[in-house]
Amino acid sequence: MSGSSCQHARFAVRIRRNSRVNVSWTTSFDQPLTEVGAPMHAQPEARREANLALLLRTLRSSGPLSRAQLAARSGLSKATVSPLLAKLEHRGLIETAGTTTTQGRPGRLVQLRRGAVCGIGLDVHPGRLGATVTDLTGELHLRRHATCDTTSPDHVLDRLADLTRTALRDVPEAGWAGVTVAVPGQADPATGTATAVRLRWREVAVLDGLAARTGLPLARLDVDNEANLAAFAEHDADPVDDLVYLGGGRDVHAGVIAGGRLVRGTANRAGDVGHMVLDPLGAPCGCGKRGCWETQVGLDAFLHAAAPRHDQVHNPHLAPGERMTILRTRAERGEPRTLDALHRTAAALATGLSVVASLLNPERIVLGGYFAALQDWLVTPQPWGGTAITASALGFTAGGRGAALAALRRVLDDPTVVPVKEGTPA
Repeated sequence: MSGSSCQHARFAVRIRRNSRVNVSWTTSFDQPLTEVGAPMHAQPEARREANLALLLRTLRSSGPLSRAQLAARSGLSKATVSPLLAKLEHRGLIETAGTTTTQGRPGRLVQLRRGAVCGIGLDVHPGRLGATVTDLTGELHLRRHATCDTTSPDHVLDRLADLTRTALRDVPEAGWAGVTVAVPGQADPATGTATAVRLRWREVAVLDGLAARTGLPLARLDVDNEANLAAFAEHDADPVDDLVYLGGGRDVHAGVIAGGRLVRGTANRAGDVGHMVLDPLGAPCGCGKRGCWETQVGLDAFLHAAAPRHDQVHNPHLAPGERMTILRTRAERGEPRTLDALHRTAAALATGLSVVASLLNPERIVLGGYFAALQDWLVTPQPWGGTAITASALGFTAGGRGAALAALRRVLDDPTVVPVKEGTPA
């Protein structure tokens, strides 16, 4: 494993390389984010799996609940709920959480078991990688960062494999649902490849490479655009069915959820709003056009406006959050160049947001990345035509959190993929 370009510790792990196999790639992320249950004409086994998923999702959103409360919220009968809960318990997915305190006969409360099953999210940014582990309850179990030469796909895949093994090692008591990779560019979940201009990647076989380096099955691996996954994380935190997530990074990309569904577009390029031309006579963009929105509000443009090249905020070894802390301090002290950059960026951001709000009419636009870190200057509370503008509470971690949550959808969609614990009935 080559390591001159990646700053990371080595692990004494034997890597099993798989031969390339033909796989039919699917992702449940494209299904309605709130859709559960199965039609009554479905086969009994499929209906049972769907009802298990319905109970698991109900507990995730509203638990702990009693059997009667679960029946009322899910629309299933209490006679149906009881054996289904037993199946979830046999898989270690739920646990007892006391009894109800309402009048009448007390009922046993059940809730999702913390740490029972985890999803691993891997995120790639220019010069930096991250790993996030969350469980079905949404609890964060692990968040790690590493620096790396991300222009070399092989180095990146080596390091992502290391981060995956570290996550599996550091959370050994949990089962794992899957691994999802978030990339700042065009990702094709159907082929497992990614193209990212900022990383100088073109159709990199991300999932084949990760499977070969870790020995993990391809069926549990997925890849998607970072903004899409960040939108998923925001929707999970607050289920708004018409939502746009706008990432404030070197790329300005949007994740669009309409009617509870992720909007991908014809070639997985929906949400590429950073290349809307807002000033035809403006600065040249890396895409070949002039005056793209990204040249006005992208992180590179903002840092260039806020500080000279030799300034520490341009240090690639500083994490984005550290750079924002420096700039926030300067803005609070009234440093003229920082404030001027913030005011110009806020004006350009407002112009583009008005276009996005008018075109898509979402209920909410969530601003992430550095937009959220400097929200006191960049996020306006005034809505556009009924569209609320808010700052992400997840900041620069939204893509990684969304990737970990997306990896868990395999279990949320079909809890029977989790094996029955030894010594319990099937």
